[in-house]
Amino acid sequence: MSVRGEFTSVGQTNHVILKTAAVVPKNRFTMPNLRAHIPLHTLFLAFGLLLGACSETPDETNDEYSEWSAEQFYNEARGALNEKRYDKAAKLYEKLEARYPFGKYATQSQLDVAYAYYKNDEPDSAIAAADRFIKLNPAHPNVDYAYYIKGLVNYNRGIGFIDRFIPTDSSQRDPGSTLDSFKDFEELLRRFPNSRYAEDSRKRIISLRNNLAMHEIHVADFYMRRGAYLAAARRCAEVLRKYQRTQAVPVALEIMEQAYRKLGMTQLADDAKRVYEANYAEGAPGQAAKDVNYDPSAVEKLWKFIGLEE
Repeated sequence: MSVRGEFTSVGQTNHVILKTAAVVPKNRFTMPNLRAHIPLHTLFLAFGLLLGACSETPDETNDEYSEWSAEQFYNEARGALNEKRYDKAAKLYEKLEARYPFGKYATQSQLDVAYAYYKNDEPDSAIAAADRFIKLNPAHPNVDYAYYIKGLVNYNRGIGFIDRFIPTDSSQRDPGSTLDSFKDFEELLRRFPNSRYAEDSRKRIISLRNNLAMHEIHVADFYMRRGAYLAAARRCAEVLRKYQRTQAVPVALEIMEQAYRKLGMTQLADDAKRVYEANYAEGAPGQAAKDVNYDPSAVEKLWKFIGLEE
């Protein structure tokens, strides 16, 4: 490439401007016109095939359930449920509802998946599935079963492997799930008093009330051992107010008598004793408070001395 230069004076000064001009070779390379060689419809076809290839995933191309009908999904899930393969059953119920969200099989799968989650030890998922079924199908003839499943899930929540084989006192555990189960079964009986699950729910409510009442007794016992006699008496008063006709009532009366005597409230102590003797003249079943030693142990005295309980 050659360059031509030319000097031009500007005004009366000595400044010089160099004007350059590039000479382009005659054999210059030019880009071809693609539109002149490739038809427009061919470009659109290639673009469509590219998008289709990108949208396919291995899960879709290798999906073994792609040709299954709603009935086939339901039958397979039901079979897995009967074979106690609860994880497999739950996944099939989920796929059924995702592929066929309408119809009798989808509605029934919403209910069955709650049971599958419950048996697979997934309490939160089971509760969520039951609540969803209740919300979507409030007038369904089997909606009472959704309430029943909620009660069962909370009734058995927190029971570990050891608890299933070794007898343990469930009233000493946190009462949160026990109270939730109590409310679930009460709701079932309120809405569906003639349900096929009503009789079993009533029996479980009796057990749950005893459990909640005995939990209060354990708390009162703890307060007695720590010397918090007023707090113990108040806990026992709650038992008498909320849990009448439970096995915890006579124990509560005995603890109240001892607590009031420790506090020097002789009149209240005598009242508690009089009520106990009037209702349990022949003694009461279960643990007797008078057999419990509330004197603090050596370790408890040490904890209190160094202030670990404060």
